[in-house]
Amino acid sequence: MAKDYNIEVKSFGKVFPKKGVNARVPYEHQKDAMDNLDVINKSGGYSTMIVLPTGGGKTYTASMWLLKNGIDCNKKILWIAHRQMLLDQAAESFQNFAYSEVIPHIPFFQYRIISGASCHDRAIDIEKSDNLLIVSKDSIGRNLGCLDKWLDDEKEIFLVVDEAHHSTAKTYRKVIEYVKERVQNVKLIGLTATPLRTSDGEQGLLAKIYNDGMQEGKVIHGDIGITYQIGLKELINRRILSKPIFESYYTEEIYGENLGLNGWESIQRLDVLPDDVAGQMAESAARNKLIVNTYKAKQEEYGQTIVFAINVVHAVQLSALFNKAGIRSEFIVSDVKDAITGVRISREDNERKIEEYKSGNVQILVNVNILTEGIDLPQTKTVFLARPTVSTILMTQMIGRALRGEAAGGTSFAYIVSFVDNWNEHIAWVNPDSLFNGSNDFADNTIERAKHELRMIAVSKIEEFASLLDNSVDTAILEKVPFIQRIPIGMYAFNYLEEDGADCSYQVMVYDSTRKAYEDMMMEMPGLFKSYGCVDEYLPEGLLEDMAVQCRNTFFLGEMIPPYEEKDVINILKYYAQHETSPKFYSFDDIDRGKLDVSVIAKHIWDEDMGQRQKTEYVNSLWDNNDDNLLRLFFGRKLYFWRQLDIELTKLSNPDIYEDEENVQYGIRKLEDLPLFEIGKANPELEKNLRDLTFDKSKDEDGKYVCACCGKRGTERILFQVDHIMPLSKGGKTVPENLQILCRQCNGIKGDKIDGTIL
Repeated sequence: MAKDYNIEVKSFGKVFPKKGVNARVPYEHQKDAMDNLDVINKSGGYSTMIVLPTGGGKTYTASMWLLKNGIDCNKKILWIAHRQMLLDQAAESFQNFAYSEVIPHIPFFQYRIISGASCHDRAIDIEKSDNLLIVSKDSIGRNLGCLDKWLDDEKEIFLVVDEAHHSTAKTYRKVIEYVKERVQNVKLIGLTATPLRTSDGEQGLLAKIYNDGMQEGKVIHGDIGITYQIGLKELINRRILSKPIFESYYTEEIYGENLGLNGWESIQRLDVLPDDVAGQMAESAARNKLIVNTYKAKQEEYGQTIVFAINVVHAVQLSALFNKAGIRSEFIVSDVKDAITGVRISREDNERKIEEYKSGNVQILVNVNILTEGIDLPQTKTVFLARPTVSTILMTQMIGRALRGEAAGGTSFAYIVSFVDNWNEHIAWVNPDSLFNGSNDFADNTIERAKHELRMIAVSKIEEFASLLDNSVDTAILEKVPFIQRIPIGMYAFNYLEEDGADCSYQVMVYDSTRKAYEDMMMEMPGLFKSYGCVDEYLPEGLLEDMAVQCRNTFFLGEMIPPYEEKDVINILKYYAQHETSPKFYSFDDIDRGKLDVSVIAKHIWDEDMGQRQKTEYVNSLWDNNDDNLLRLFFGRKLYFWRQLDIELTKLSNPDIYEDEENVQYGIRKLEDLPLFEIGKANPELEKNLRDLTFDKSKDEDGKYVCACCGKRGTERILFQVDHIMPLSKGGKTVPENLQILCRQCNGIKGDKIDGTIL
């Protein structure tokens, strides 16, 4: 007979009040936030945000207040987040701080964690008796009906959105509206570090969601409702947090050349490096030497340092190299025997090494993801990021190890040191600096803003600079362009969520050559999405690619050097699908682009007729002493700077160098026999002119474009596609008199009928 077996799970359960007194005393800003919540909570229903910067204790503040004002008052709480780790952290906070002094009126409360993860419950498991639901937005968004019984007869509930700057995403809005339709008084509280790190349109949406706030002790309505807000700078001034100083060192190592789909998925979705790549990185003598030498060169400044390594092999090797260099180091790994190294470190061994670090006897503590949370090491002054990550949460946890300020027993400054590799695949590695964007806390002056912006640019330019050192890549066209035109004039910076909850941060660099195209595309986004019937928050890759082609054929016409990137357009489309607004454009007006213009430096060297020694001394002085090191911030690697300088000097000394000798006679085909897209490759301006002429002749007397097939009319070009009247396959030509415009639907039908060929 089969027996019933039971197993203990952490996805749901009962939490009983702890006896004694909570040892964690809230900081002044956390008390102030709770006091303000007390005031606004007197309203029947409201929608507001609490804004605390990274390291400010958002989850602690909210859970402590909700335990007293929600759980202890028998009010239900629905807590929504987009990542499994955020859900687990919220549950742990409610459990850890559930002291009897906070919840004196109840014997226990029942919690449940809902997500798609195997370790969590499903929406169908929700019970009427649950007091606290901690749910992933997509799991509940797809199963809203499972909330019905839980919400029945409730007159008032607390609805919390973690990382509330994502509230503008369609699923969040749908959940919020669903709950509001069923409960009379919804007390909506958004938690975020960066409510204004959004576009103007997104801020408008946030203001519609959160419209109750506090000002001078009074509840107000309008704009974006914020009950309490404190900036990163203020927490640094109060010495609760250290001021982060970001440094980057470039390894010159190349990885991921042949990742393949599985490897790419492993990194993007799981934040796990494939074993072969991890092995390469861990065993790179040059990379490891750079890490050790970097610390050795600034040992006094860096002080006690935590190093986040790639794997166990890497941790062991790095620790050995530090010790060999005379720097006392230990490594800690999990209590599991490593299959490759045979290394097994017990929990007791780890604790002993951590105590040695706390006492100051160990300078370097190398670990593999162990010290991301939960262990208090306030004396840590520096974090070495010797492993990359695509996880914003993991990056926040890693750099957070060094952000404990003096008032919290830490240090006044914290160094966040990144080691940056070359990756041929486009992977959205998290830039630690980007976690502190948006508040402008460090943008006290023009130079500070410029340095921040240049760090963002430099990451995007590394690929281009690297290609100029690769003889297999033809960069002649790019090299012909005046260097000043290759310095971006601004960027679109934005975050969006992937369907699996991954938080993607993306920057699209904009140049003089592409600015107008991007501006036009942003204006016509609503029409584009309407014409494709896009209503979902996550779009299939095939549909995104089709839409990107339509954008290319509508906006990105003519010669553009530097050119636009299709992947940039696809990421903007992903953002728009989620937020229904365009990302914010950040101008680089604060950057003195002239100081980065290598052609000017080359002209000075040429005019002064410098010899090799004088030239070297001059260039080294610029690199080392340039105002606020703008050159180093922009180029990252001195090798790239020298290469650019040599190119510009070659232009001056040999102006005809780019005139290649032709030794092949290719066949000739008339451009009119090619599709428009192929014409664009050979003559971008001709393609643009043909498309412009076709659209111009299709206008009616009211100035609207008219589909030549169904007669559909519209004012936006994005709604239509240029089509051959007589297909090329039937002898037609790509000439103005044989071109017309069709709406996308008619063009698709026609293409299906004629060889499946669509222009």
